[in-house]
Amino acid sequence: MAASTANVNILTPIPSWSSRFEPLLPRSQLGSISKAPFSSLSAPNTTTISFGSRPRQTRVLNRDAKPPAATMVLENPVVSDICATLLSGCIVLSILRVWVETAKRGFFDQKLNRKLVHISIGLVFMLCWPLFSSGHRGAILASLVPGINIIRMLLLGRGIMKDEAIVKSMSRHGDYRELLKGPLYYATTITLACIIYWRTSPISIAAICNLCAGDGLADIIGRRFGGAKIPYNRDKSVAGSVAMVSGGFLASVGYMYYFSLFGFVRGSWEMVLGFLVASLASALVESLPISTELDDNLTVPLTSILVGTLVF
Repeated sequence: MAASTANVNILTPIPSWSSRFEPLLPRSQLGSISKAPFSSLSAPNTTTISFGSRPRQTRVLNRDAKPPAATMVLENPVVSDICATLLSGCIVLSILRVWVETAKRGFFDQKLNRKLVHISIGLVFMLCWPLFSSGHRGAILASLVPGINIIRMLLLGRGIMKDEAIVKSMSRHGDYRELLKGPLYYATTITLACIIYWRTSPISIAAICNLCAGDGLADIIGRRFGGAKIPYNRDKSVAGSVAMVSGGFLASVGYMYYFSLFGFVRGSWEMVLGFLVASLASALVESLPISTELDDNLTVPLTSILVGTLVF
């Protein structure tokens, strides 16, 4: 009997750990405590209440926290477009200031310096277009950057404001009245391209690229390698016209791919062919004598827009 009793005692189940440490409150009340809001607990960020098991930490997210002020500013589309306008204006003015200093110090020939301004300003400004919103507000605010230059050209060209360095960097012969022609047409073209066509239209790409890259390279290459003249216009060279077609076309294709990265345009071989046609037509018109009489800063973008309307 004693042996059997001992076996019974040995095989008697040992009380579990949880049964030894029973909670002080009834289980019915524990459910209400576990469902109580976090604010009613003594520790607002963590809970360490545990009954019959190892303590466990639970991280409580503060969902009422507000985002940083900088994030809120960038999420405001109006403020974002204003910041994009200021940044784009600073970039363009910085590039212009570089060429003004080179003209003042005589680093380049005056004609070469003028064409470097002609090529760079418009193309650099187009690089800033993705900073703006896609709506009409973004286009209007973006147009303020070249629009301010329209006012500046009018003031300088009429002699109301004086700035010899800018006049020297933008004029052919250093005459401030020249700013009322080519430089004024240049700024007006880019301003209207922003307002009317903006970055979703290949017409704006063709007009600005043929004006900046095409016409700018035509003058630089034509002066250096312009031995062979065009029969119907001895002031223009074959090398200059080839350079204009190549520069305008390659720049247009490059900006097509650049804007397609942001979803503004959908690049295609049809669009590439349209850019080639627009560049060829612009170079043809630029080589005509009437373009010299008027101004190629006026005839080139007008041709690009008219042809672009037909092919795009």
